[in-house]
Amino acid sequence: MQPVKLTPPSAVAMIRPHQFRINPQTFADNSFQLDPQTMANTLQQQAFLQVTNVVGRLREIGVKVHLFEDNSSETPDSVFPNNWFSSHAQGTICIYPMYAKNRRKERRWDLIEQLKQQYSVNQLLDYSSMEEQHLALEGTGAMVLDHVNKQAYTVRSNRASTQVLQRFCADLNYSAQVFDASDERGVAVYHTNVLMCIATDFVLIGASMIRCSQQRAQIINQLQLSGRTVIELTESQIANFCGNALELQGENEAFLALSQNAYDALSVQQRGIIESFVCLLPLQVSAIEAAGGALRCMLADIHLAAIPLIDKRH
Repeated sequence: MQPVKLTPPSAVAMIRPHQFRINPQTFADNSFQLDPQTMANTLQQQAFLQVTNVVGRLREIGVKVHLFEDNSSETPDSVFPNNWFSSHAQGTICIYPMYAKNRRKERRWDLIEQLKQQYSVNQLLDYSSMEEQHLALEGTGAMVLDHVNKQAYTVRSNRASTQVLQRFCADLNYSAQVFDASDERGVAVYHTNVLMCIATDFVLIGASMIRCSQQRAQIINQLQLSGRTVIELTESQIANFCGNALELQGENEAFLALSQNAYDALSVQQRGIIESFVCLLPLQVSAIEAAGGALRCMLADIHLAAIPLIDKRH
């Protein structure tokens, strides 16, 4: 079966942090994260500059970037907005419950209002009240969505409650593909989007980290049924954020945005396969990676239809 062609998103929302630091509240269950005491001041300056450079590079290739500033010292992970909201082609915006208490302060209604002014939004689904039941579903960090076949691939974790996932799937007509994944030490993968990336024509996945052979076969089979080329990543490549990538539509062609670290960790053969479908766009986000996320986590992809501009001259 050949995948239905949908244009990758050509717009994203990003947060530029002015007081970036590694979040101590997420250190316990994010094995990708460095110790919160690591080079705090240096990382703060680097993060600001690296986000600024990413914004500039994306705009150069024709991706629309809605940039918001964060001056707060209370929201160390605000650079990862895709965890607290997502948008969908039918005009829906979803707001998600967050696991760490200080991450709940990241939700910004000014961002949502700006999107509503520029895009057609007819439904707002707010699941954030489920935090009161100690439930979380951290957006497109916790879920990797196949927008064509309406599949929500989700690794079980503290950040991905099946109860919230069921609500999301029922509301948006998705099917949940829930599985377990862990590193060689047995530490659960905290977010699905560090394990896998679904693009139009291919999938990147650290399949070996799905330790149950039955689950692994089921997930691989489901991905192959979508007609996409499955590119398997090693555990070392996952640790270097090779699975944390996002396909974007530029002005003239599609790109796979990923960190420079991830690009360097891919083999020549893997790069060749990816480049048969899209252009690779490596971007330096080393400071952000210290907080346990990479480029995909920084990009809240916009799937909404833009409201046509009205020519006021007539």
